[in-house]
Amino acid sequence: MPPSPSPTRAEVAAVYAAGVVQGVALVTFPAAGAIFTSPAHYGLTNTQYGAMFLPQAVMAIISSLLGPSLTRRIGARAVFQCGLAANLLAMLLLLASLFVSANHLLAYGALLVATTSMGLAFGFTVPTVNTFAAEFFPEKVDRAVLALNTLLGLGTALAPAFVAVFVGLGIWWGLPILVAVLAGGLLAFTVPLKLKIEDPAAKAGAQKAPFPPRFWLFAAAALIYGVCETMNGNWASIYMAGSLHADAAMASLALTVFWGMVTGGRLLFAAIDRWVPGRLTFVLLPVLLTVTFVITSLLPGHPAAAGIAAFALAGFACSAMLPLLISFGQKQMAGISSAVAGGLIAFYQTGYGIAAFGVGPLENLAGLQLHSIFGATTLMAVALVLLTLLLTRNQRPA
Repeated sequence: MPPSPSPTRAEVAAVYAAGVVQGVALVTFPAAGAIFTSPAHYGLTNTQYGAMFLPQAVMAIISSLLGPSLTRRIGARAVFQCGLAANLLAMLLLLASLFVSANHLLAYGALLVATTSMGLAFGFTVPTVNTFAAEFFPEKVDRAVLALNTLLGLGTALAPAFVAVFVGLGIWWGLPILVAVLAGGLLAFTVPLKLKIEDPAAKAGAQKAPFPPRFWLFAAAALIYGVCETMNGNWASIYMAGSLHADAAMASLALTVFWGMVTGGRLLFAAIDRWVPGRLTFVLLPVLLTVTFVITSLLPGHPAAAGIAAFALAGFACSAMLPLLISFGQKQMAGISSAVAGGLIAFYQTGYGIAAFGVGPLENLAGLQLHSIFGATTLMAVALVLLTLLLTRNQRPA
């Protein structure tokens, strides 16, 4: 079997740049959470804000599961480009909602369609670029996937920082314009590129094989991790404003610090991979994540700076978990690597949807306060600890 051709510099640049663009695009909506819930702008309730992310999660699940099949039919390059185009569409729809903001129903409808498009973008783009990274650098898959997700994390950290800048200038909508330009530019850049994955297993039809039992353990871990990350990533600014009475700048700073530490942690663990094996990192980070949920649940009554510190610690605890889940899963189930990436992203997005939407009903129907919900999520983090211990025992390729 001849080896896969080496990727060109332009192909590597396109894939890793997509990580940054996708990160910024993904967090554009939660980064603008204070805008969406402000009576001066969209005036959404917490329940309406959370529900806004349901179509995103559903579409991300559907698209990530369809991704491997579409890759076999139309190629990885086309799936990748569809993801970039969906990012562009999501930003245009977000901008369109501004023009009908006086009509609450129309504006909210536009936002729902925008997040639907964002889910499509995420589900097509993220599994595909992770598979590209693993294919481009088969001798160092863990580091390649960590590096890619470091750039995705960089994008997620930049989004709230950009929102803070644009809000200060009185033009918060500058962020979707910026993301639209970046997504459109990158889409144009990929037009002459081949971006082909030479996957012998796919050609042999192995991608159609059922998932082995071990996959479902990875899937459970991805779902639980999705809940834990989203509790911080989507609700940090709301928590800071509502529970710690922080102003808009401090609320945005908490989200920036969270995603900044996600990025910094990924960069650190990619750099020290030779000395600190990914297997050890994979087990220790959920332990730290458990501690952060306990701390966050105890924050009310403390200054806003304590909240920023807690979300920074949470970002570090989240940092390498998803890329390690994907890379370990792909290595242990190498024969269905593309399907594994898509499947794990689907379960991660299921967790995202649970946490993004579930907080509002828990507040309204169960009467729970947000800090209590953070405390209850500690149980999910403990379950993640147990799963990572199980997944790192007796590793054998499937």
